[in-house]
Amino acid sequence: MAQQSTKVRVDGHDLKVSSLDKVLYPATGTTKADVMRYYLEVADVMVPQIARRPVTRKRWPDGVDKQSFFRKDLEDSAPSWITTGEIEHKTSTNTYPLVDGPAVLAWFAQVAALELHTPQWRFGKGDSKQNPDRLVLDLDPGEGVTLAETAEIALACNEVLDGMGLVSVPVTSGSKGIHIYAGLDGETDAAGVSQVAKALAQALEEEYPERVTAVMRKTERAGKIFLDWSQNNGNKTTVSPYSLRGRERPTVAAPRTWEEIAEPGLKHLVFEEVIERVQEGLDPIAALGGGETAAPGGDRLTTYRSMRDATKTGEPVPEAAPRPRDGVPIFVIGEHHARRLHWDFRLEHDGVLVSWAVPKGPPLDPKENRLAVQTEDHPIEYAWFEGTIPKGQYGAGDVKIWDIGTCEIEKWRDDEIIAVLFGRDDGGLGGVPRRFALIRTDAEENHWLLKFMKRQPDEATPAPGELEAPEPAPAEPAPADTAPADFAPATPPKPMLATAGTKADIDLAVKDGATFAFEMKWDGYRIIADTRAGTTRLISRNGKDYTSLFPHIEEFEQLLVDATVDGELIALDEDGRPSFSALHGADKHGSTEGVELRYMAFDLLRLGERDLTGEPYTQRHKALEALGESDHIVVPPAYTGSFKSAWRVAEEMGLEGVVAKQTSSVYEPGERSRAWLKIKRALHQAVVVVGVREGKSLLVAVPDEDGELAYAGRVGTGFSAGQFAEIEKKLRRSKRKTPPVDVPKSDTEGVFWVTPKYVAEVALAGATGGRKVRQASWRGWREDLDPSEVRWEV
Repeated sequence: MAQQSTKVRVDGHDLKVSSLDKVLYPATGTTKADVMRYYLEVADVMVPQIARRPVTRKRWPDGVDKQSFFRKDLEDSAPSWITTGEIEHKTSTNTYPLVDGPAVLAWFAQVAALELHTPQWRFGKGDSKQNPDRLVLDLDPGEGVTLAETAEIALACNEVLDGMGLVSVPVTSGSKGIHIYAGLDGETDAAGVSQVAKALAQALEEEYPERVTAVMRKTERAGKIFLDWSQNNGNKTTVSPYSLRGRERPTVAAPRTWEEIAEPGLKHLVFEEVIERVQEGLDPIAALGGGETAAPGGDRLTTYRSMRDATKTGEPVPEAAPRPRDGVPIFVIGEHHARRLHWDFRLEHDGVLVSWAVPKGPPLDPKENRLAVQTEDHPIEYAWFEGTIPKGQYGAGDVKIWDIGTCEIEKWRDDEIIAVLFGRDDGGLGGVPRRFALIRTDAEENHWLLKFMKRQPDEATPAPGELEAPEPAPAEPAPADTAPADFAPATPPKPMLATAGTKADIDLAVKDGATFAFEMKWDGYRIIADTRAGTTRLISRNGKDYTSLFPHIEEFEQLLVDATVDGELIALDEDGRPSFSALHGADKHGSTEGVELRYMAFDLLRLGERDLTGEPYTQRHKALEALGESDHIVVPPAYTGSFKSAWRVAEEMGLEGVVAKQTSSVYEPGERSRAWLKIKRALHQAVVVVGVREGKSLLVAVPDEDGELAYAGRVGTGFSAGQFAEIEKKLRRSKRKTPPVDVPKSDTEGVFWVTPKYVAEVALAGATGGRKVRQASWRGWREDLDPSEVRWEV
């Protein structure tokens, strides 16, 4: 009977999959779908290790308890988009698949290729075999030897390799022993590397004669560790780092740190443990994955593509090779809030953005020099990218454009680059041309020095040309029979927004025949919760990923299973009331220790394949209530009585106010509608900070109805001296020379101006007739909001 199959789209490629529920590891019930999910989850860290290496697959079509076989030649059934490389043997020529992205790994899972074996060399241009870029030692424990004893010899190997000037990384093999990889410069051929590895093994055998053998005969291995050096032969392979193993349980050839190898209780890891490590950003073998900025044999974006899954990140991932374009070169400097804040400094050259990570940001003083670490080349389209890179993806975190414009390249050499940058008037460079130099200091580590040069151009120097954003490529519609991949999360819709109103507005609507349900207004972050395929993401109004902030994420997966919900994330104080300051503190420090969080779910947008956004509020809320609640996910009541009774409840609970929703209203993603009215008890207003009166107050602005930023007055209370000093420090990084809005001269004394990109929330007594805040008091930053979303609420 033919197996039912479907098409999924992975990394821009169509892939036919079938029998995803087939169990491949009977002892643990691990299915083909689980295997596919694993390889896609680790693709960002695995692809750099395996890219351009011919892959020999060990397949278990009927599960690990049945027959397996090795496969070298590419299967006839393989998709046409898989890149290949040929190796001539004495009696035949084999065509091997090459991994250039997540889709190939997904296809390996589809054909139950659990183990992926590769040599220590890669293909270069024209399918030529390059010299090895790494040395490998396989520590294979004989009968009676424990993993802990093997780890002791691995540590001894590390000392020898360290003495040779080689950086090494251990990999618990997922089978019995430990593999050790050491990066090479590619100057030595495979025969030479094998000789070095053999000499190293023999030296360790001489030092530990009772524990180590470098002899291949199995009769010599009992009670000893066989230090196999032979896998450096150009015709031999080793199971790849991050590959699954065909054992009873789904163990992994898992890269580890040397600290882990030295710890007691060392054990092999299973695939779920490795996924968790990768999601936490732990990739001990990353330094051995890239080598040159452009991967050997590929175009200059090969490495960039290998590190990103276009189905999981909003970053541009072009399939075509880059080509130099006509026109003035551009630059962009991004503020990147990843695990550690840094600035991405990028210059256009030869069709790509050559890129550096600058931990402390570009210097604006000739006396300051900054470390710049060169990273992979980026596509030109990346210059305009702003947004959130999801958790678990390479570079996860928020990216904002600090400055962007055109540039004039005065010098470009392998060890020195000089460029004049012409940024935006409101950009981080201050709206004037700036000359920088990049000087390479350590080629092996890709370390450079970023210098702000003493000789700067005249501020009136005209830019060499206008900055022009590229035309977006038209989206290709998916084939009609293509189903979405379970492992490629969709982008949740933007939340529907309420309009500020009064009781009189409600009374008027009721006279016109409208009926309302009344919900409480919670003092927190508006969050869309999207759960599908066992994974939940919590996304704010401006697209920021807050999943990591909520420690009870598994409750969504148990309660919602496959749904999209609109709600608010709140923190509770000691009296059980919402505390915005507690929530902001948890967000700021990235820790919820001592903070009680709740997700208040008030609308249901999707349930499985059913789209509820076009259904009336009453039906959506009834379906939401049917899902139930958990310890930390609450469906608060919707009051259908009078506004007066709902207002009384808000007063008794000390809440912000009431949201009145017409019971017939449909859900309009991203729209602000008068079908929903919010009536506030306490007046809170989001503002954009535009200036700082040092040591005293903040100058703020609010966009008008057309989105034009307009000055809105000063905020001088609500923070301690220490808090204000911290706010000043944050804003100094975004100083500019001119005010971004018109400010009365009386308010400009002692002020430094700030690029208008930070949103805060203030409590206030109201607004003046001229739209200025009255008695405004600081409440905290609103990092879940973008300046473009701010409007007057009072």
